[in-house]
Amino acid sequence: MTVPPTDVRPDPGPDSDPDQIFRLQEQVRQLKEAVVSHAVVDQAIGVVIALGGVTPDEGWIVLKEVSQHTNIKLRNVAEAILIWGRTGVIPPEILTALEDRLGRPGLSGPPPGSPHVSGRSSR
Repeated sequence: MTVPPTDVRPDPGPDSDPDQIFRLQEQVRQLKEAVVSHAVVDQAIGVVIALGGVTPDEGWIVLKEVSQHTNIKLRNVAEAILIWGRTGVIPPEILTALEDRLGRPGLSGPPPGSPHVSGRSSR
């Protein structure tokens, strides 16, 4: 029986390659970002559904069309809609595109059912 020499290290394999580790860390970062982005978009679709009385699929289409029409990234449009729900403030180009897509001119202030927000603390 032959015993391997003790000073020989096993092949480290592809997972210990520093470039591979960096690529995997980058992939994990991108996946985490995608999960957060997906949640933001889903919540904004919920606001669009409540505002326009549309189905979830139609809410997705409205959100996508607002993004394309305004040339603003979908996630940023979704974030603006969520901020609008909390504060009543939304960029005018997003509001106009949303009104056009929902066929509901005159949407202003926070969406129905949103908490009223003032500049003062409620404490």
